Amino acid sequence: MPLARFAMYAQGIDVWCAPTWDNSDVWVATLQHIGKEGRVFVIGATPCQRGSDIPDDVPGRDRLWQGEDDWLSKGNSTIVGPKGEILAGPLIGQEGIVYAEIGPDRARAVRYKFDPVGHYSRPDVFRLVVQTQANVPAALGGPPPSPPPTTDGVAKRRAASRRATGPRSDRRTGTNKT
Repeated sequence: MPLARFAMYAQGIDVWCAPTWDNSDVWVATLQHIGKEGRVFVIGATPCQRGSDIPDDVPGRDRLWQGEDDWLSKGNSTIVGPKGEILAGPLIGQEGIVYAEIGPDRARAVRYKFDPVGHYSRPDVFRLVVQTQANVPAALGGPPPSPPPTTDGVAKRRAASRRATGPRSDRRTGTNKT
């Protein structure tokens, strides 16, 4: 979700928390990418759970999970630094806690060399609008969603220009438009 990450980077975060169920071979590389991309510390917490950890009264338990050697999630908890380097972990196939010293000052210092939301983000070309207020679904009595914001007020300027100059002719149909 690159846009969600960018929105968080733009708020100046120093630590990205990434709890997940994903314990695939590429998950740690994903955490490293996020750390390097955003110049943030990343704390990846992934559960470690065996089939035998599932309560006996869960329907279908014995059919789906075959006991102590059958992993639901082998873990992958990892802590990554703001240059994408692994500071601790990954912790795989065992219960435990990974520890690392992190400091916001270090993440900020790394961003002085490359700021993903600074000029590298090309604010002259791209614009991200983030909806920050809570939306209540219409089915629960909330108002209808707001229309998306216009890009740099283009629609407002066009409307003001039309009001100032009056109707314009449509060359294709010969009709006037306001």
